[in-house]
Amino acid sequence: MFKPFFYLSLVAFVVTGCSEVSTKSDADSTLKTEKYISIKGVDIQDPTDFEWKAETVADLGLYRYQIPASSWNNLDVQKRTYVYYLGQAGLAGRDMMWDQNYRYNLEIREALEAVYTNSEDKSSDEFNAFKEYTKRVWFSNGIHHHYSMMKFTPEFSKTWFGNALQEAKGTISEEALQAMFDSEMDSKKVELDPKKGLLESSAVNFYAPDISTAEAEAFYADMIDRSDKRPIEYGLNSRLYKDADGTIKEDVYKVGGLYGPALERVVFWLEKAEKIAETPRKATALRKLIQYYKTGDLKIWDDYNIQWAAAVEGDVDYINGFIEVYNDPLGYRGSYETVVEINDVDASGRMKVLMDNVQWFEDNSPFLPEHKKDKVVGVSYKVVNVASEAGDASPSTPIGVNLPNSNWIRAQYGSKSVSLGNIVYAYSKAGGSGMLKEFSNDEEEIAMAEKYGDAAGKMHTALHEVVGHASGKLEEGVGTPKETLKSYASTIEEGRADLVALYFMLDNKLVEYGLMESTDVGRAEYDSYIRNGMLAQLRRLEKGADIEEAHMRNRAWIAHWVVEKGGSEVIEKLEREGNIFYNIVNYEKLQGLFGELLQKVQTIKSQGDYAAAEALVDGYGVKVNQDVHQQVLDRSSKLKSPAYGGFVNPVLEAVVDKEGNITDVEVNYGMTFEEQMLFYSDKYGHLRTGIRK
Repeated sequence: MFKPFFYLSLVAFVVTGCSEVSTKSDADSTLKTEKYISIKGVDIQDPTDFEWKAETVADLGLYRYQIPASSWNNLDVQKRTYVYYLGQAGLAGRDMMWDQNYRYNLEIREALEAVYTNSEDKSSDEFNAFKEYTKRVWFSNGIHHHYSMMKFTPEFSKTWFGNALQEAKGTISEEALQAMFDSEMDSKKVELDPKKGLLESSAVNFYAPDISTAEAEAFYADMIDRSDKRPIEYGLNSRLYKDADGTIKEDVYKVGGLYGPALERVVFWLEKAEKIAETPRKATALRKLIQYYKTGDLKIWDDYNIQWAAAVEGDVDYINGFIEVYNDPLGYRGSYETVVEINDVDASGRMKVLMDNVQWFEDNSPFLPEHKKDKVVGVSYKVVNVASEAGDASPSTPIGVNLPNSNWIRAQYGSKSVSLGNIVYAYSKAGGSGMLKEFSNDEEEIAMAEKYGDAAGKMHTALHEVVGHASGKLEEGVGTPKETLKSYASTIEEGRADLVALYFMLDNKLVEYGLMESTDVGRAEYDSYIRNGMLAQLRRLEKGADIEEAHMRNRAWIAHWVVEKGGSEVIEKLEREGNIFYNIVNYEKLQGLFGELLQKVQTIKSQGDYAAAEALVDGYGVKVNQDVHQQVLDRSSKLKSPAYGGFVNPVLEAVVDKEGNITDVEVNYGMTFEEQMLFYSDKYGHLRTGIRK
């Protein structure tokens, strides 16, 4: 997965053509809309009457993305209905992500929403602070920041909240109330420093609070068959707990098991989608996914992924499952995530050359010979337009994804890579030049970024997903990275994929393939990567904090390593008027350093070298120079642009006839962020503890 790194300073566009959308009756649908703006047929190439910006909350920018009319209008009613069913399936599981993030999140959300909707105090300073807190919780799917992992601190008093909740006729347990207001209790969602206790210091709800890191590791050490060349993704869809006798057991996510009520609704909608799937192969994959959700059997999950990876035909695809393991400090458990995608035929066609020539990149990588794949199989790449997102993909969304994550499935059956084209476009419409101008060394660097930056970002994402994640192989007998590299596995893999992209972005082969105008595109990406990794991304950290998030860590350890190893002959560190800048002196030598580090990182992964991963990440990617950090905070604060971005989703609404048959699906964009969050809780709150008044 490739997470975006954009600095957003937005220009809002005026919405025209507003109308009221009447409530529609749909026997199958949980979706009944009230009055909101309807914008139909607005093409992504003509966005003058589309309002990209929703609002700004603290350090968060909320935006909208479009489903291009050119993509949506290309779908017949059956395919639109297919998109609708897949979107409903994704949203039906939304509560699972909240509970995975923290055991009190659902209860706290319910209490917050009771006050939000029913409080008589709508204008006091405390209510305004409460409102900001609630929106931050909504954005992060819980009370911990989605990037820093630190718990939000309420700027309203416990007494005010208690009185407001009572007036709103809401309830909350003493434990959940303490979790909100006690700064020491479960203060960090994910702790990645082994010295502090990976589970002991993590609030994430993948493990019962009384299970230690050593106990969890021992549990899987006894279970994993290291001779198995087709291992399941142990622990991916379960929570560890202790029974009355103190024996550790897995509580599996499945219909009739943990998260059963939500998964029943997910399955309900998937079964509808399976009946109208575009191709027999896609129907087969959906049947496997349904079977997996009903049984919790991880062997069936592997069978599903094999079928899903092969189902590349058609206009509509999706991601649905417990997938990325970034939120598990031990790297076992997948967070619930869904994305519904419509193929951008023209953009996908332009990038087909990358997919067709993936073996060339493997053969010409700087890996040691024993770490190269003899044959890279089954890699597919598409540019897609997102129609719906939920779980770990919303409101904060990736811009590129490569799946499945199982190494042996990738090697034997291949993978799918997608770039989320309309998400990238929405970010570009939202973006400004303030951060670029503040942290670039000179006008030449700014001009390069303005000319090539968009193309460079897209090329980096494509190489990261298509080539990077599909490349390299483990040595015989070496366990999976989550077993060998443990808490460092995610940042090592993301950094490895970044390094593949960086290494090849200065290669003339990309120009020969028609993928880049010139290698200046690569130079613009080198400038951007060093600028962000060394300086700009630090604006996302609170003063004194370490770097925690996997992608931020890998940008830091890559940038700091090449700056140190290259010295001033490759990258100059300059200071003007007390401000630090970095200037790349020799791009070709920097490419060589990226290649040297890539070989080192691939060897770490291929050999499962935990000590080397620890030394690289902790040595270059975690600690922050506090003087530099303060300077970055000071320089970026004057720009007043949010550090993080996320999206309000379009609303897909089924149009039905008198018999309840879907005759069309409409796309509506006008919900505010708060309207959407309350709407989701009402309509998809399948795990909530009670009914919000």
